[in-house]
Order: sequence, then C-alpha cells, then structure tokens
Amino acid sequence: MNDRDSLLRQLHELRSEHRDLDTVIAVLVTQAVVDQLHLLRLKKRKLRLRDEIARLESRLIPDQTA
Repeated sequence: MNDRDSLLRQLHELRSEHRDLDTVIAVLVTQAVVDQLHLLRLKKRKLRLRDEIARLESRLIPDQTA
C-alpha cells in the first residue's frame, strides 16, 4: 500500500469517527441531564479530528506553483 492509499484510509477513518461524534453529541444535548464535562471532552475531540482531517486533506492536494 502506498503513502497516498494510507492517507486516504486514515482520512476515511477520521471522517467516520467525526460523524460518530456528531451523533453522540446530538443525542447528549437532547437529554435532560447532561454531563457537561463529558460533552466538552467530546466536542474537543471532534475539533481535534477536524484539524487532523484538514491536515491530511492538505497533504493529499499536490503542491501548485503560481
């Protein structure tokens, strides 16, 4: 497996985890009693995933010279 395939696989896994966190967070905010600390940690994890996804996507885009 080459580097690009590896990056694409990792990107797919991160996007999947990001979507899963969306679902979990949406369910948690609808509950009457919410563990705010747990919710905050999930949101921070989601932000870290978003940053990692952006980093990987930028690695997959070939450099273009002006």
